[in-house]
Amino acid sequence: MAVHYRHNREGAERTLAALPGSGHALVPGDLRDTAAVLAIVDHAVEALGGVSVLVNNAAEAPLARTMHRIDEVSFEDWGAAWERMIAVNLLGAAHLSWAVARHLIATASPGAIVNVGSRGAFRGEPDHPAYGATKAALHSLGQSMAIALAPHDISVTSVAPGFISSERQAHTLAGDAGEGVRGQSPFGRVGTPEEVAEAIVYLASPAAKWSSGAILDLNGASHMRM
Repeated sequence: MAVHYRHNREGAERTLAALPGSGHALVPGDLRDTAAVLAIVDHAVEALGGVSVLVNNAAEAPLARTMHRIDEVSFEDWGAAWERMIAVNLLGAAHLSWAVARHLIATASPGAIVNVGSRGAFRGEPDHPAYGATKAALHSLGQSMAIALAPHDISVTSVAPGFISSERQAHTLAGDAGEGVRGQSPFGRVGTPEEVAEAIVYLASPAAKWSSGAILDLNGASHMRM
C-alpha cells in the first residue's frame, strides 16, 4: 500500500507502521499541483510494482478554521475557501483518478477507485458550502467514471460518511457541540474511521464489482435521501 501525505510525514509514518505486512511506501505530494499528482502515482507504481486500487480520501475538511458562511466572510476569504477546496477535494481526486486509470488501462489490469465523499453533498453545508459542493461533484465524477471505465474492468464507487471521530474532529466531539453532533444519529454516537475503512475495503474488492457507480451512505441514519 502507498500512503500519500502533503506535509505531515510523521502522521503518515504512523499510519504506515500500523499497516500489516511489508512492502508499503510513503508518497509525498501536494494535490493542488498537477505535476505533483502525476509524480505521486508514478512513485506509487514504482514502489509497489503497480497500482490496482485508488482511494480518494484526501480533502480540505470542514473545520472551524475553514468556515466560510456566505453571510459572514469577506469576498477574499470566500474565494480562497472555494479555490482551496476545489483544488484538493475535486481536481486532486480527478487528476489522481486519471493517472491511476490510465496506468490500469495501459497494463490491461482490472482495478477499483473508491471516492470518499460526504453526507454533506446531500444535506447542504451552510458553514462550508464549498465542501458540500465539491463532495457532490466528487460523487458525480465517480458515476461518470464508473460508466467510462467499466469496459476496462475498473469499478468506481463512492462512500458518503457522516460525522466521523477522526483526530481532527476530537476537539469538536470533546467540546460543547459534541453532544449535539452525537445526537444527529439515532444511534447516539458518531461513526468511526474503522467503519468507513471496512466499507472501502469491500467496495475496492472484486466482490463489489457490480456495485460500480454506487454511492454508499455511512451516516448512522443521521440523514436519509431518496
